[in-house]
Amino acid sequence: MSTALVVIDVQLAFAQWEAAGRRRNNPEALRRIAELLSAFRQAGLPIVHIRHENATPGSSFHPQASGYAVEDVARERPGEPVIVKTVNSAFIGTDLEARLRAAGVTRVVICGATTNHCVETTTRMAGNLGFDAVLVEDAAWTFDLAGPDGQIHRAEDVHAMTLANLSGEFATIATAEAVAREILSPRSA
Repeated sequence: MSTALVVIDVQLAFAQWEAAGRRRNNPEALRRIAELLSAFRQAGLPIVHIRHENATPGSSFHPQASGYAVEDVARERPGEPVIVKTVNSAFIGTDLEARLRAAGVTRVVICGATTNHCVETTTRMAGNLGFDAVLVEDAAWTFDLAGPDGQIHRAEDVHAMTLANLSGEFATIATAEAVAREILSPRSA
């Protein structure tokens, strides 16, 4: 079984949202993502970076906006492809599936932002496409969210519910430490 790391939307827009007062969970997520990147690089396993792009003027994810740039800790290295998507799923309108299949990847480890949007959508599709999907719970985050009734749901609760929704049927939920330990063990591939 070949494993790849898929790093979703670790872009400055989210740091800007937080600086503007939006509350998020999992403040250690960037550190965990950096640890995953280090482990995958050390193991020589494939890494794919995903960027979100929105053509709407004023969007935090517009290619000319400062929020479009990637966080330094998640910056790609030579040979690590960057795929740009325009919708929640990294599989829609991109060659992600074809790249993974061409590389013989059967398992995808997914991390990034935000848990209940692009991470969840990509994870669901990975499972639906037959990949063994692993969502790294401490290497993803989200923000407080208003429901249709205006009630504010805490980021921790939104994150936990997303993990519960995905667990088992669509993905295995794991920690960054467990994933790194497994891929760096002599038996892994």
